Amino acid sequence: MRSVEEHQRRVAELIRPPRPVPFQLAQVLGRVLAEDVIAPIPLPTFDNSAMDGYAVRAEDFARASAERPVVLPVAADIPAGSPANVPLAPQSVHRIMTGACVPPGADAILPFESTDRGAEHVRAHAPTSLGAHIRRAGEDLAAGGLALRAGVRLRAPHIGLFAALGLASVPVFAPVRVLILSTGSELVAPGSPLGPGQIYESNAPMLAAAVEEVGGFAHQLRFVSDDVAQLRARIDQALAELSDVDLILTSGGVSAGEYEVVKQAFEGGEAEFVHVAMQPGKPQGCGRYRAADGTTVPLVALPGNPVSAQVSFEVFLRDPLIAAMDGGRPPRPKLRAPLAEPVLRSPSGKRQFLRGVLAEDRASVSPFGPPGSHFLRSMALSNCLVDIPADVTSLPAGAEVAVWDLA
Repeated sequence: MRSVEEHQRRVAELIRPPRPVPFQLAQVLGRVLAEDVIAPIPLPTFDNSAMDGYAVRAEDFARASAERPVVLPVAADIPAGSPANVPLAPQSVHRIMTGACVPPGADAILPFESTDRGAEHVRAHAPTSLGAHIRRAGEDLAAGGLALRAGVRLRAPHIGLFAALGLASVPVFAPVRVLILSTGSELVAPGSPLGPGQIYESNAPMLAAAVEEVGGFAHQLRFVSDDVAQLRARIDQALAELSDVDLILTSGGVSAGEYEVVKQAFEGGEAEFVHVAMQPGKPQGCGRYRAADGTTVPLVALPGNPVSAQVSFEVFLRDPLIAAMDGGRPPRPKLRAPLAEPVLRSPSGKRQFLRGVLAEDRASVSPFGPPGSHFLRSMALSNCLVDIPADVTSLPAGAEVAVWDLA
């Protein structure tokens, strides 16, 4: 059997390397900036008022007080958005709103709070100082300055910064686009009535959510019957209709039964189907699918039992998908913790991934649920995988184990 490490390497080689693409601002939240962003304009873009009040010459109000107020005429109004191209004459003021351009000749803002808020003449009962309440052009960021360095995962303030700089799009690492295929004539969409021998489809929605959870785009190709010709025809049609599919991901049809349609459709070409020394998730497939038009697309085929499919995604696909979309940033954390209870039996020669519950303080981990690959509820209630090496058949409580944090 192939080792887990070897199959991880084979799958990782199929995933394309990170590539920068321009994305609209509405689409970049949570993605990783692929290139440095240089400011095309200064921030602020012009000298503007930080207060509602009056644009003034500070020296005209140097001696203003409650006992001896200074009274001057209001020569103009400057609302936000106006050009403020009328210079301020000595011994006069311009009424100005927050964010409005500071007129030529003004060197300070006198806030409304220091005045009687007059419209034709203003009475000031407090002085102001040179430069007071003026936001200078470029004091936040100069034109040509570094706005944000590549490698940052974008949050709301970053998007606000880009918008303030007038950028409609920025370069991020492109999301991996995955075509997810579930096979099986027995599958029925959730919400529909079940017939004899039928089950609700769970793998495709689960794997699509796993892809989207790491930032990829998932397209589900649902309810392909157990027929090789139909399977290939549906895939070819989907590839022709969709753009830039980076990976075909299947679940089921890879074991040793008589109706293993995925294995029958792809084996013998540029894909291989192997047994990996792990539990759950022993039957695996990977390689490339050659479409009817001659193009090839990477293919990863996971086993059909739901826990096997999800664990296989965690073990083989999560990290390379993250690397492809995050520019090689560290993957999901792995740690070590002592067992809160013993592991009585683990299969010799197979690396076992037990579902587990990691304590809130991460001081211990407890295996959770039966080991069978159909116990989906225990997978849903787990927050980690307990990684038991292939040469270990049992462990006592307190033994330190490797833990894959899924939270």
